[in-house]
Amino acid sequence: MAFAAARSGWAGRSPSAGGGQRSDRIRAKGSDLMAFAARCGVHSAEREAACLHLAKLIEVSGIELVRMGWCDTHGMLRGKTLTAAAAIRALRDGVGMVGTLMLKDTADRTAWKVFEPDGVSDLPGFAGAANLMLLPDPGSFIALPWLPRTGWLRCQPWFGDGTPVPLDTRRVLQDALARLNSAGYGLKTGLEVEFHIYRITSTRPQLNPELAAWPGLPPDVEMIHPGYNLQAEAMMDMADEPLRIVQHTAQALGLPLQSLEIELGPSQVEAVFDATDAMTAADQMVLFRNGVRQALRRAGYHATFMCRPPFPNIMSSGWHLHQSLLDLASGRNACVREAAAHGSEPTDATHTLSDAGAHWLGGLLAHARGMTALCTPTINGFDRFRPNALAPQAVLWGRDNRGAMLRVVGAAGDTATRIENRVGEPAANPYLYMAAQIHAGLDGLERSLQPPRGSERPYGGQGEKIPSTLAEGLEALKADAALCESLGPDFVRYFCRIKQSEIDRCAQAEDRTDFERREYFART
Repeated sequence: MAFAAARSGWAGRSPSAGGGQRSDRIRAKGSDLMAFAARCGVHSAEREAACLHLAKLIEVSGIELVRMGWCDTHGMLRGKTLTAAAAIRALRDGVGMVGTLMLKDTADRTAWKVFEPDGVSDLPGFAGAANLMLLPDPGSFIALPWLPRTGWLRCQPWFGDGTPVPLDTRRVLQDALARLNSAGYGLKTGLEVEFHIYRITSTRPQLNPELAAWPGLPPDVEMIHPGYNLQAEAMMDMADEPLRIVQHTAQALGLPLQSLEIELGPSQVEAVFDATDAMTAADQMVLFRNGVRQALRRAGYHATFMCRPPFPNIMSSGWHLHQSLLDLASGRNACVREAAAHGSEPTDATHTLSDAGAHWLGGLLAHARGMTALCTPTINGFDRFRPNALAPQAVLWGRDNRGAMLRVVGAAGDTATRIENRVGEPAANPYLYMAAQIHAGLDGLERSLQPPRGSERPYGGQGEKIPSTLAEGLEALKADAALCESLGPDFVRYFCRIKQSEIDRCAQAEDRTDFERREYFART
């Protein structure tokens, strides 16, 4: 288990008064305290030992508060902050949360009428804003590097009777991975995330009670570098202070940060991480976004993962998801081809990819339109799909071509051969982004789909167009029978209703820029 007490600087502190008695009481009561975990079907001797280990760790490290974090539909962390003693109890008993947290749109407005008869008839268990239960994973504990004496635990929601909540997006990815594993494969992914950092010049608009609104305004900001000087060392030097905070935060959280770079746009940067399994990468993305936003804010900076911040002459940010299949039997990259297929040309998928890799690519292409809203789930994000902007416009693939939606990287015999999907935005929910890849790719494998030839002119008018608006993206998702079946029709209806609420409010807004400033720039 990756406990981070040593990094927090609090490992040597004396336990609080009476603290040692808590783990003794837990040990004495033992399985009695595992009641809710047992109802959820996760009670085991290994988990009991992990809970006891964490209880002792919290006591000796001087942790006073523990944040119970849960990732919502929009990829943002929510949850409760408990005292150390309450957090230890919650490892066994869980902690209640209001069920409407799962029904919120991006402005925190509840998209269902939970207090009306049949208001949530399509969502059993949510009527009347009923409680759900958050159950922490004891192996996820970290001490927050930017906040003294404060720990964090990843949680997932459950119904009170111990049944899982199928709308939980992390569970959506768990189900997708179970399906992939049963086919004999795993998924390895690498994160390449662009975002913007600004220096806060005033918090008056954001914190002035006279200007309070729902949602509120962001702070006043200025750029950390002027941009249009890609990967320039001078720009890196200018942005050194906030990027050091990003570096130290990511490393203290145990994230496999590989590089930090200056992107082309004003105040735009990029973080690249080593590849890992899909679930770990998704968890890391949630931690990274949450951590750098909080650590930077404490130092006077505003980080945003909004695709296109509400300023003129801005450059869009993308989240490029590198992926390769893992053969579970051999542990090898299943996308690798030992030698190019006989008679193939570079624009043939099997010139670079194995047969399985080519089928996976075929699935990603077949379901590209349907998955777009899961990979780019904001109104603002669709403004990125412009020609000659290193962002895709059409459903096509290219061999090492950054204008294509799907970029095939590598060569026959290259163990790092992979597919890069460039359709995502950095604000995407990582669990849904990755689940979409799995269900689309698996359909390609199951039907042995053959991709068309790769394009060398991604902006040349070839290929079916990617949806141009979030509304069009939702319609494409609902029309994709295979994705709807794999994700579950109930989840697709749920996701589309929440996103439709966002679309409706934007349509009613007098000023779209102001809508996006409040909806995304202030909160994403």
